[in-house]
Amino acid sequence: FVSSLFLGVGKTTLIQKVTQALKSSGVPIDGFYTEEVREGGRRTGFDVVTLSGKRGPLSRVSSDSSTSRREYRVGQYVVDLVSFEQLVLPVLRNVNHGSDAEKKICVLDEIGKMELFSQAFIQAVRQTLTGSGTVVLGTIPIPKGKPLDLVEEIRSRKDVKVFNVS
Repeated sequence: FVSSLFLGVGKTTLIQKVTQALKSSGVPIDGFYTEEVREGGRRTGFDVVTLSGKRGPLSRVSSDSSTSRREYRVGQYVVDLVSFEQLVLPVLRNVNHGSDAEKKICVLDEIGKMELFSQAFIQAVRQTLTGSGTVVLGTIPIPKGKPLDLVEEIRSRKDVKVFNVS
């Protein structure tokens, strides 16, 4: 796992370059990454992009400061949980249900606050990490404030190596 305290240091770029290198070497790989969405030079949200090329919104800046009961927010961003789950859960199911001969490297960029609103995602990540033969390449945040349970669980696993990027 790749970890950093700050946004914009290149975690996703690093993951994308490693993914491209593995793909071009013929290594079976699947998963997703998150990508900034910018309009007029300003970040307006994040998209989820699967390695098969499907894309959808993860979050967008909300102009409305009031929160409805079903809304998941991180700072100024409203998280589109339905879109996230529709894109990511099938990818993780595919990785988790492959035969041993079809085991892949699974890219999880990122496991952070926005993604962790999904209980189904948390379950799927745990399943992926315990799956025999699945190698996970992912990104996690360094906690600022209250630690995120799944992130700390991943960080403390004996079979996980964390690289801090600055």
